[in-house]
Amino acid sequence: MSLSHTLERLCRPIATRATPLTQQCRRYASTDIGDTITELEGGSSLRKSKADLEGYANDFDPVGRASKRNRQLPSSRYKFRPPKYYRGPLHPHQPPPNSDPASRLFEPGPFSAPRLEQTYQSTLEPDLMTLAYTHFPPGYRAPPKAPRLRSWEGASPYYKNRPLRGPRGSDVLRLLRKPITFRNVPALEKITIHTMVKGALDDSAHLHVAGMIMQAISNVRVTTHKTRKNVAGFGLRAGQYVSVTAELRGEDMHHFMAKVIDIVMPKIKEWKGVKGSSGDSSGNLTFGFSAEETALFPEVEVNYDMYPPKMIPGFHVTVHTTATNDRDGRLLLSSLGIPFYGKQIN
Repeated sequence: MSLSHTLERLCRPIATRATPLTQQCRRYASTDIGDTITELEGGSSLRKSKADLEGYANDFDPVGRASKRNRQLPSSRYKFRPPKYYRGPLHPHQPPPNSDPASRLFEPGPFSAPRLEQTYQSTLEPDLMTLAYTHFPPGYRAPPKAPRLRSWEGASPYYKNRPLRGPRGSDVLRLLRKPITFRNVPALEKITIHTMVKGALDDSAHLHVAGMIMQAISNVRVTTHKTRKNVAGFGLRAGQYVSVTAELRGEDMHHFMAKVIDIVMPKIKEWKGVKGSSGDSSGNLTFGFSAEETALFPEVEVNYDMYPPKMIPGFHVTVHTTATNDRDGRLLLSSLGIPFYGKQIN
């Protein structure tokens, strides 16, 4: 190439040299830009007349416009229906987790946390972990555990080829307390409210009033239960509805517990607290409220004239926790604000 041709190419205008690059970029441009431009609004709505705005409102149809685009996802993705019944871990059809929107048990949220739950997560949970923390220094090795079943010791010929003996003590082994870490700090699991309505044997109105009160104070639809057998001593006949139960979880559970601790319990006169012996040795504790104490709930107190005083029932509250023994469950409820008295059985 000669020197004249080289100088001629360098002296060309910039716009002329950029033409091939522009054409190359146009090759990758979208072909649907014309459809998008037609959907955009031409000018500002402030400059349009009232008649134009009314016509625009009548022509505005986002659903119809979306259907014309023909860009829907394949319908087969949304035809999945989880199985109604769980048929075991080996069945080919497994239900999705509760966090999946396709699950039957999916609940959107939570959108806000109750005050008691926030207090537990920010203050009580680290305090409980610190109180129940078991420190193992570096290099610690747990002592070896003896076998659960013991062999027969002795020279008797009857000890040969015999099955191993059971552990010392009773046949039922107590629950072992695992070391508490940040993964298994005791927490509230659920609350069960139960009331036995004796007046329902003669008049079903007692059962209706008890169900209304339980539903009002728990914010959960209650379940009625009927007797299974005849009990002549109590005048029960099989098939009679005599009890009401409500099961609280999540946000309803925390709101109910906060209401009991902050409003109802301080109003009870000469109240000692919850018995220290209450518990089932698995971290679940139970306490109760009499009919007079049930009337202290704000939902009943504000509409006291709505319920006949003689039909207001007492009820039991069972607090189910993730603790494995009563000591840890009692420690959790004490930190929440429930006092205990008397002998404590761990």
